[in-house]
Amino acid sequence: PGNDVTAMIARMEKTAGFMGKLLGGEVYHHHSKLIQKEPFTGGQFNWHQDYGYWYKNGCLFPDMGSFHLAVDKADRENGCMQILPGSHKLGRVDHTFVGGQQGADLERVSHVRKLFHLVHLELEEGDACYFHSNLLHCSSQNNSARRRWAIVTAFNRASNNPVPEESHPWPIYTPIQMAPNDALLKCENFTDLSGKAFVDHTTDKNVKIDPESLQK
Repeated sequence: PGNDVTAMIARMEKTAGFMGKLLGGEVYHHHSKLIQKEPFTGGQFNWHQDYGYWYKNGCLFPDMGSFHLAVDKADRENGCMQILPGSHKLGRVDHTFVGGQQGADLERVSHVRKLFHLVHLELEEGDACYFHSNLLHCSSQNNSARRRWAIVTAFNRASNNPVPEESHPWPIYTPIQMAPNDALLKCENFTDLSGKAFVDHTTDKNVKIDPESLQK
């Protein structure tokens, strides 16, 4: 993950260390991403499980989870995340392409929603949550005049190293250089990209990209 502020999020004891406790063993940084839902333009994310994607990238077990950090306040108006607490116990649900996104089988989701109470995950700026890779979640469009940004940092159990020939373009196990819990507050490195690798989504089997959109 490097040494900048986003790396500190992935390397701190209260993120990586705590995720290891939740998942029952040593974890490594799988990837991080910035969710950007701009005012009146941010798109929706269909119902899905993160493991619905990562299963297809060679991870044989769902021993994975994410740390979701709200950069901006998230509420129903600007398209906050919606979750079905307890749905991770269902195991992996089949995923297919819905538009350009992978999404969970909507017929199965319709039955699941009758069993689990839907929660709108409303967060204040700086709030965070941890969730399992099999948790069903989605988010609606941002129809407000406020942006909604969030940083999501994903972890995988070290024992769940993906099958190499199926993992591309995602990383295999690399030990985390742990950082203290105050590392993020003390970090003044905002622009250094050394130690990072960026995913080319045109090579990711979980994404369908319109070639014409890349030429615009």
